[in-house]
Amino acid sequence: MAIITRKPRNASLRFQTYLSTDELTKKKPEKSLTVGLKRKAGRNAYGRITVRHRGGGAARLYRIIDFRRSVKDVPGKVTAIEYDPNRNVPIALIVYKTGVKRYILLPEGLKVGSEVLASVDAEATVGCALPLRKIPVGFTVHNVELLPGAGGKFARSAGSSVKFLAKTDKYATLRMPSGEMRNVLLDCWATVGTLSNAEYKNIVIGKAGRTRHMGFRPTVRGMAMNPVDHPHGGGEGRSKSGQHPVSPWGKGAKGSRTKRRKNPLVLKRRKK
Repeated sequence: MAIITRKPRNASLRFQTYLSTDELTKKKPEKSLTVGLKRKAGRNAYGRITVRHRGGGAARLYRIIDFRRSVKDVPGKVTAIEYDPNRNVPIALIVYKTGVKRYILLPEGLKVGSEVLASVDAEATVGCALPLRKIPVGFTVHNVELLPGAGGKFARSAGSSVKFLAKTDKYATLRMPSGEMRNVLLDCWATVGTLSNAEYKNIVIGKAGRTRHMGFRPTVRGMAMNPVDHPHGGGEGRSKSGQHPVSPWGKGAKGSRTKRRKNPLVLKRRKK
């Protein structure tokens, strides 16, 4: 998708950019594959804020994505490419020969009319899903399962993919988008290809109101708070008090490690 620049008719439009929608072929979602989405504004069941800076935003319907690729051994055809307000990658509407409809994440190169298949015997082409043991080494995949049958967990955002590096009797060695190297069971499924919309990271939001439409509320700096509210708060004038930046609860904010257990399946961390 191409990035379009706005005409600078006012200050908020001067640097604002957005993605072209030329590739999208359908505006309204498939009714049978949508459910209502209740906004929680970052609050838990007791009404307490557990995720800060959330609230408001435009109303959305949730599109049910088939991360498990549940329709196996039946060929399907891409009938539409749609926008999904709940993620940064477009979605493809698949209609299978049995008449069943499903949404999947849109990989680069998949177009309306393309055929896809989720099967152990499927050919390793873009959009097809198969177990890692059946995918050749060197391919790029996305929507990778962590446990067999649990549905895709890795590489589900715009432009992301996982590199298939090696294969042993039991495990596949994968390089994640973060640079982490890890082993995943060969019985886990993945979809061949790289996800589309890689230009998403280059979008300039351009104004505060557009951020509010996305459901984000303003963020207050810790230095502007009182000492009771944040470790950076208080002091006469602006004061960092000589400490490294921390979260409101004292956790380091400059890459401090927070993982306690060492996962034996992770061969190389994303950070040294």
